[in-house]
Amino acid sequence: MALRTFSGFKVLAGGLVLAALNVAPVSAQSPDSDQLYAQKTLPQAPAKLPRTNAARAKNLDFLLGALKVAPDEESAKAVEARIWSIWMTTPSDTAALLMTRVRAAMDSKDYDVALKLLDAVIKLRPDYIEGWNRRATVYYMQNDYTRSMEDIQEVLRREPRHFGALAGMGMILQETGDDKHALEAFRRALAINPYLEKVPDLVKSLTEKVEGRDI
Repeated sequence: MALRTFSGFKVLAGGLVLAALNVAPVSAQSPDSDQLYAQKTLPQAPAKLPRTNAARAKNLDFLLGALKVAPDEESAKAVEARIWSIWMTTPSDTAALLMTRVRAAMDSKDYDVALKLLDAVIKLRPDYIEGWNRRATVYYMQNDYTRSMEDIQEVLRREPRHFGALAGMGMILQETGDDKHALEAFRRALAINPYLEKVPDLVKSLTEKVEGRDI
């Protein structure tokens, strides 16, 4: 979830990761960011989990590898949806119910309620990546970049390949004036998911700004 994910934005403290391009947050003054986060619809989680954590991890590894070499955008989006399904799935029925209520609260822009629900999710299942990721998104929507970046770091600590968090980090860094580290975060995200919406254009514009047009 990055927002305005390294040491640069006026909030954060080291590395950021907001809920994915499929979830995301952004201030009303940043329409591109808004599209990257708030307006994306997350795919629904599958009805059944893989049998074991090992099978789940193996499946995720395979999908992330396939995403990196996807031949076209359509193929990439299909793989990306399956990755999001894995990240969003939780073995806890209580956490799943709370996340349904979080979605409703966010849809109605009741962010205070969403945060209380997400606090409960994280307390119940601190290993659940999407709880951290979604809370990072809500904090970002409230312009609380420090807390957003902290939660992004929690996401990346658990899953360094979380391209949504890396993209969010890049957005935060860019919005807070740290173009150099924003560019690094966006490039890391693209290395994992080459078909992230808007990010290639952001990389192009930041590369010209940071490294010069001849680079």
